[in-house]
Amino acid sequence: MKQKKNNYKICAFGKTDIGIKRKVNEDTFMINDITFLVTDGMGGEAGGDIASQIFKATTEQVLSDFKKKDHHETKQTIKKIFAESNERILSFAKENPKLTRMGCTAELLIILNRNVFIGHIGDSRTYLLRNNKLKQLTHDHSLVQEQIDQGLITTSEAANHSYKNVILKAVGVEKELSFDLIKGSVINHDMFLLCSDGLTDMVNDTVIEQILNSNLSLSEKTEKLIETANLSGGYDNITIILVEIETD
Repeated sequence: MKQKKNNYKICAFGKTDIGIKRKVNEDTFMINDITFLVTDGMGGEAGGDIASQIFKATTEQVLSDFKKKDHHETKQTIKKIFAESNERILSFAKENPKLTRMGCTAELLIILNRNVFIGHIGDSRTYLLRNNKLKQLTHDHSLVQEQIDQGLITTSEAANHSYKNVILKAVGVEKELSFDLIKGSVINHDMFLLCSDGLTDMVNDTVIEQILNSNLSLSEKTEKLIETANLSGGYDNITIILVEIETD
């Protein structure tokens, strides 16, 4: 997808892959004008894929009223998407008791007037590649990340930790929802990577950075990242969106 805005162009490509080990793809993604979404369902057979689809459908519905006016409206739109998704997933689980504790992680990115807004919850991630350097913009809401922050384990120990898939925050699990809202600005050639942990659990940041800095197209980079994750084990669903900014 390529779209020309006021004085910059947004190029984006996304893809989801079931991986090698899973029988169901619980991830979803969406590319909608200036809005980009990656969700990763949790709960295995207990409705993770449904939670992801509810978040995606809610996002599309809320965006239909989004006027793209200013920063305040953008932030309120993101808050509304997360709040309504949380309510709808909880309601669905209540009506279907077997799906209790279903939920999903979410990376929601909106680019408006050279500014970027990110809604984040869980252990899916948003990265920024700027001047050939990769930076993780989001902070994992996971047990191992909490232990890293407390100095209890190292980053290398976390990679093989037995509880590395334990998520502390997700949409649709608790009535009171807390998520991160991040704001920043964009410059020429910025590239954003939104991804589920099916990529980052299999491929380290150094390799991701190398692929993103290659001369491949956005679609080819996406395919290469998915291929690398699958060659490394492909234990989970892999979903990726790449968004590149080109300014005049």
